[in-house]
Amino acid sequence: MKVLSRDFTVKERILILLLVLILLGLAYYQFIDQPVRSAIEQAHSEQAALETELTTAKAKLAQLERMQNEIDTVTALATFRPMPSYSNREAVNKLLNDVLGTMNYSIAFSNTTRSGDLVRRSVSLTFTAPDYRTMEQVFKALADAEFRCIVDNISCSSSGGDRYHPRVYNVSMTATFYETMVGATTEVGLSEGYTA
Repeated sequence: MKVLSRDFTVKERILILLLVLILLGLAYYQFIDQPVRSAIEQAHSEQAALETELTTAKAKLAQLERMQNEIDTVTALATFRPMPSYSNREAVNKLLNDVLGTMNYSIAFSNTTRSGDLVRRSVSLTFTAPDYRTMEQVFKALADAEFRCIVDNISCSSSGGDRYHPRVYNVSMTATFYETMVGATTEVGLSEGYTA
């Protein structure tokens, strides 16, 4: 059975060809052009997100490098002092006893305060040094101690100084030692904002 009994005219052929071209164009637009454009837009947005992430990572790396340089500088200058965990009272007491040695001295612990993870342990000291050089050695030993320490409120007076009584130096001062709650095994007797 013959469906079409006649040949298409030139006009009909042109219209069919035009229709086929339009259908091919629509198929290209729907199945090739639109998916490719969507993929390109998605790739651009992913690229922007990755560039933002890269910028953030570079900033963090620069900060870490600055911090490492500071640590290297402090370590090279030998000014780095560890900050022991709370409670370091016995070690501080031993240090002070070793530094003050056989001199006449007294040690009074006071004002242990906490702010966040930082603990400040204040110690009042009085001692009698037999000479100026020994007094200097005590200050230097505290300044060079293995623990972080600030010495302040120094008061010094001398007495004696004749041929029967050699000159002695009477010193009173405070020293503040720093500790941390990081790695601390106890918080007994110490809480945030607490002064003991």
